[in-house]
Amino acid sequence: MEILRTVLTVLFVIDCIGLSVIILMQEGKSQGLGSIAGMADTYWGKNKGRSMEGALVRATKIMGVLFFVLALVLNLNF
Repeated sequence: MEILRTVLTVLFVIDCIGLSVIILMQEGKSQGLGSIAGMADTYWGKNKGRSMEGALVRATKIMGVLFFVLALVLNLNF
C-alpha cells in the first residue's frame, strides 16, 4: 500500500504543477466592456471550443477534477 500512496503522491505533484502552468497560460478575462458585444460576432467567439483557449479551459477542468479526486484519495487512511 505504501507504493500506491507514493505513486498517487507523485501524480498529485505532477497534476499540481501542470494545473498551475495551464492556469498561467490562459488569457485574462477582463478586456473591458467593449469586448462583450464585439466578441460575440467574431469567428473566435463562435468557435472558442476549437481554439487554443478552449483547449486550455477544457484541460483546466479535467486537471481540476483530477486534483480533487487525488486529494480525496490521498486523505483516506488505508
